[in-house]
Amino acid sequence: MIKQTKKQMFMLAAIASIGLSAPSAYAQVKDVVVDGKGEIPYVIDARNVVARSGTGLCWRTGYWSPAAASTAMAGQFPVGCECDSDIVAKDKCVAPVAAAKPAPAPAPKPTADKIKLAADALFDFDKATLKPEGRAKLDDLAAKSKQLKLEVILAVGHTDRLGSDAYNQKLSERRAAAVKTYLVSKGVEANRATYTEGKGEKQPVTGNKCDNVKNRKALIECLQPDRRVEVEVIGSK
Repeated sequence: MIKQTKKQMFMLAAIASIGLSAPSAYAQVKDVVVDGKGEIPYVIDARNVVARSGTGLCWRTGYWSPAAASTAMAGQFPVGCECDSDIVAKDKCVAPVAAAKPAPAPAPKPTADKIKLAADALFDFDKATLKPEGRAKLDDLAAKSKQLKLEVILAVGHTDRLGSDAYNQKLSERRAAAVKTYLVSKGVEANRATYTEGKGEKQPVTGNKCDNVKNRKALIECLQPDRRVEVEVIGSK
């Protein structure tokens, strides 16, 4: 009986020399894998997994101390977060909250700067050749477009009502193409001024104010505002 008691006391002393971590509550026991660097305060196996008792307590080594439990790492957190959670500071066992990224600045809204170039500054009757006044206004337009983040330039040609619909349609298209060609010659990217269109005589701006003009020369002069190209610049600053 005395021999058996001495044997039990010897076994307890052996366990005490190795040490067990302080008891803590475990919902379930999971493997704690240490990084394997420096002095490890707990007994580990060949996989670097901390050895546990049947009740989930971690076996301590002679290197154990509160500081060692807080500095030896098991992945993202100190190994003591699992083995001695009542000793290691709580803030060391919680992942830092990532700072919220600021919302991206809204993209600038495209702005449409619609410019109607005066007919008498662009084309003579039955012509698709730019007049000097028209070239000057397009020079100004090209300079302004370089200050924008340019998306597209639209050029829409128009004619007066004199002549056939088919002829006027072709003439309006030639006028729009002449404007595009000139803008490209002034440094506007060709693919930014690609869109040209002819409307023929369908969209006059003179209305019926010339209906009572009988003299042809006077009528041509009265209808001059209809002989135009409307240029629309779309971009953003």
